[in-house]
Amino acid sequence: MTTKIALITGGSRGLGKSAALKLAAQGVDIIVTYRSQQQEAAGVVAAIEAAGRKAATLQLDVGDSGSFAAFSDKLQTLLSDVWQRDSFDFLVNNAGIGAHASFADTNEAQFDELVDIHFKGVFFLTQHLAPLVADGGRILNVSTGLTRFALPGFAAYAAMKGAIEVLTKYLAKELGQRRIAVNVIAPGAIETDFGGGAVRDNAELNSFIASQTALGRVGQPDDIGGAIAALLSENSGWINGQRIEASGGMFL
Repeated sequence: MTTKIALITGGSRGLGKSAALKLAAQGVDIIVTYRSQQQEAAGVVAAIEAAGRKAATLQLDVGDSGSFAAFSDKLQTLLSDVWQRDSFDFLVNNAGIGAHASFADTNEAQFDELVDIHFKGVFFLTQHLAPLVADGGRILNVSTGLTRFALPGFAAYAAMKGAIEVLTKYLAKELGQRRIAVNVIAPGAIETDFGGGAVRDNAELNSFIASQTALGRVGQPDDIGGAIAALLSENSGWINGQRIEASGGMFL
């Protein structure tokens, strides 16, 4: 049986790193992309290789759609050289940035950066890479709980993720003929350095979120990494075109 290969954007830290390690523990080989954290990405690869799986890194700025054709070429070369394959199995569109600004204070530069990274980037990167996803493979997009509940300061960010949730349904429909399942996972508040690490480092905010979460605590990266691994497991292939929230039950 051929080993599965997952490509995880933004896999050098946080949720992407956790997903990479959880999938590797599940027997999946991993390619992680990084924008600038090359050393951190190399550390993820070393940990995966130490666990007995193959792994590699590629540099990618998901906000620069003009670079995607060259990235696709590099990916094809890597797949051929390391795995002797011309395809991979799982695409996880995880890379992103945090942004906190009220609707009134959001400027066009902030808005355009969010569009480029969280919507345009995902749209056109997936367009470039879909031909390389093996028939019967999976695509998993990362959204946010903020598309279901509204908290002041995230209007632009959540709007981009709302667009990704709609795009996911269209991808599932259009790629269905190739038996490629496409879903979106929506994390709740997680203790990472995302958005300046506020959820992790602000004790008052952390306590408030925990009090509004059915399971009584704020999420950890491994909560999401484990959920991503579960959604890409052999037992989840019939889940398609769905938004799965992994928030511990925030604001129920």
